[in-house]
Amino acid sequence: MKRHDSGSARERGGFDETHTAQATVSDDGTLTSWNEGARRLLGHPSPDVVGRPAAELLAHPGRATGAEARRARARLTRWHGTVALRHRDGREVPVPLLAHRRRPEGDWLLVTAAPRAEQPPESWNDALMQWAYTQSPCPMAIYDADMRLRKVNAEMARVTGLPEAEIRGLRLSEIKGKLQSEQLEAAMRHVLTTGEPREVETYLRTGSGEIKEQAWSVRFAPLQARDGRVYAVCMAAHDITDQYLARQRLLLLSAASERIGSTLDIDHTAQELADVCVPRLADYASIDLLDRLTQEEELPSGPLTDPVVLRRAARQSIYEGCPEAVVPVGKVDTYPKVSPMAECLVAGHPIIHASTDPSIAKWGALKPQRAQTIRRFGVHSIMSVPIRARGTTLGVAVFARHRTPEAFAQDDVVLAEEITTRAAVCVDNARRFTRERNTALALQRSLLPQTLPQPPAVEVASRYLPAGPYAGAGGDWFDVIPLSGARVALVVGDVVGHGIQASATMGRLRTAVRTLADVDLPPDELLTHLDDLVIHLAAETGAEEATGDVGATCLYAVYDPVSHRCSLAAAGHPAPALARPDGSVEFLPVPPGPPLGVGGLPFEAMETELPEDAVLALYTNGLMGEWDRDVDEGRLLLADALAHPCGSLSGTCDAVLRTLLPGEGVLDDVALLLARTRALDAAHVATWDVPADPAWVARSRRNVTQRLTEWGLDEAVFTTELVVSELVTNAIRHAVPPIQLRLIHDHSLICEVTDASSTAPHMRRARTFDEGGRGLLLVARLSQRWGSRQTAEGKTIWSEQTLPVGLPGELLDLDRLD
Repeated sequence: MKRHDSGSARERGGFDETHTAQATVSDDGTLTSWNEGARRLLGHPSPDVVGRPAAELLAHPGRATGAEARRARARLTRWHGTVALRHRDGREVPVPLLAHRRRPEGDWLLVTAAPRAEQPPESWNDALMQWAYTQSPCPMAIYDADMRLRKVNAEMARVTGLPEAEIRGLRLSEIKGKLQSEQLEAAMRHVLTTGEPREVETYLRTGSGEIKEQAWSVRFAPLQARDGRVYAVCMAAHDITDQYLARQRLLLLSAASERIGSTLDIDHTAQELADVCVPRLADYASIDLLDRLTQEEELPSGPLTDPVVLRRAARQSIYEGCPEAVVPVGKVDTYPKVSPMAECLVAGHPIIHASTDPSIAKWGALKPQRAQTIRRFGVHSIMSVPIRARGTTLGVAVFARHRTPEAFAQDDVVLAEEITTRAAVCVDNARRFTRERNTALALQRSLLPQTLPQPPAVEVASRYLPAGPYAGAGGDWFDVIPLSGARVALVVGDVVGHGIQASATMGRLRTAVRTLADVDLPPDELLTHLDDLVIHLAAETGAEEATGDVGATCLYAVYDPVSHRCSLAAAGHPAPALARPDGSVEFLPVPPGPPLGVGGLPFEAMETELPEDAVLALYTNGLMGEWDRDVDEGRLLLADALAHPCGSLSGTCDAVLRTLLPGEGVLDDVALLLARTRALDAAHVATWDVPADPAWVARSRRNVTQRLTEWGLDEAVFTTELVVSELVTNAIRHAVPPIQLRLIHDHSLICEVTDASSTAPHMRRARTFDEGGRGLLLVARLSQRWGSRQTAEGKTIWSEQTLPVGLPGELLDLDRLD
């Protein structure tokens, strides 16, 4: 009869709502609604209570009306407990009450179960419990104190694929026979021993006919008697496969973000992609990139056309040595349209193939070894995914499964696309960086000296190491510039930053140094002019601060083999090291000037005497640039390497690099320039003071002729007499005493005339009937090179001739001097 009434109630549009007593109370404590269930509970009809204070229904209203009680209610959003209410007939009714605040600062909903006319018998409750166990959608099983199976519900029998009658009395490890079962039994033993529930996550194939493995959250709860003793364990399993797979995908994406792109090497990035995907996504993976990827041409955008030429960049397998691979790493191969590689690149989207697909059979037929490998390892599912970044196709990733029983699905495609897209951006970044770095290195090599001159003043050797392989080309440079008077300029510099801009700036500064060196500026003045140039370069680039975007350091040294003096000035550059012939090494105290580009600050030069066969070492910061080593330690290492030379100067360069840079790569560009000094003694230099008297022109010619004869340079007498005659005559006529004539004999013959006038000489073209004006033109024609330089006391005009000079008639053509 009750079942009929219950069914009738449902047929009338729903369940019987009178079994719940409901009321609503406004925030000020006024009853705003009262249902039939509430009337049945307390006997008050709705019109008698709605609109009245709810506190009037309390058996003890004073306890709920205090200020403290009101403040406590204001902080709550839900409350539950037993409240003593007053029935209409006056009796006190204890009511278990649940109250919800339906919205912030809003009214409260109060609910409780109303008394029913008839309560179901206790046997009905027992039947409900039995039905709940046997028909539960959650797989459940009960094990006794010996961990023997006693009962399973229908869902557990379905999941395991074994009926209860066949497995009753067996242990879990005997039913499943897997390592996971031992883990579960350990948890069950803990529950039986301690009475504490345990929860274990496991991933295993459950049913006898299941192919796909599932993830389960298994909870073990103790079944205790009233005395607290544990007599059995209830095991309930919940299928969490979807959550598990989603978590694994997130972990794989996280691993891809962390591990892929750790370097700017293309092949290394490809290998990282393969390593991440095996074994989490596939049992075997190969990464093939377009053969044109490392070339200087632009890559195509959009899908490709078959056949496709690819280079195997990386591979990975669950087996050591990647025995499934047919194509070795580094090999270039052509793939037809029937191959998974070309098919997905032509289609422009991922493609999944079963090994039984006709296209796979055709692809395998083209190379029997490939078909044999597919059969040998049991490859059953192949997924190919284009590697694309910024609209450009870079290559293809091919994934295969043979040990994993599940075939690739759409979820795997989405995951593979996400991973390969991230890897593609890293590969493209590496490709662009490599192209820019190669361009910068090529520009840098073209701007650096291809071969160093070997001036008579010094023997030189150099080394240049670009940073890398993952840093852009830098702006380090060095140079050896022959100067007049057998002198030589040694230069080392370093432009801030890396890349093409730094290399281009380096080239401009090196050209500027050579130009300024040609006018024989002292080192401090040369750096001042170079500082102005760097400021102008910064202004051209729009840099607000010169030292921020365009800045540089430089060390400029001039060595004179006649006086053995060396003049040096630095612009924010490390001090050079000097290794003396006795084996001692010191760092010259060059005044530390500001870096180039700061502007407004002076540079200061120092002068020191260098003994013959001393080695002067100029270098850039990169030589000391180990992050875990300070400058003082680097100086000690450099001094030790210079104190133990390796015979040749070139060998000493190599020894210095091995000592200070023992690793394969360098953190910053390194420029090293070693110069071993030579000296010209008095036997190779002749000097005469010349009075300001025209009669001394002839005397000077005689002195020069006599010395050239002593040096065995008779063939140079005629030409040198003409040069000396013109230079001395000009000095007597136009300059200021004292006047000095000097000859230097080394690899060439140098003639110098020094006076106290600062006026520079000017060569002009004489007209036909002019009596003068041909002197400097004659000097220029008779010399290999000539020029003038300012000195502290005036100027020096010099002329240099190559030895031997040949017959006088071969050099002098007076008809061409007009």
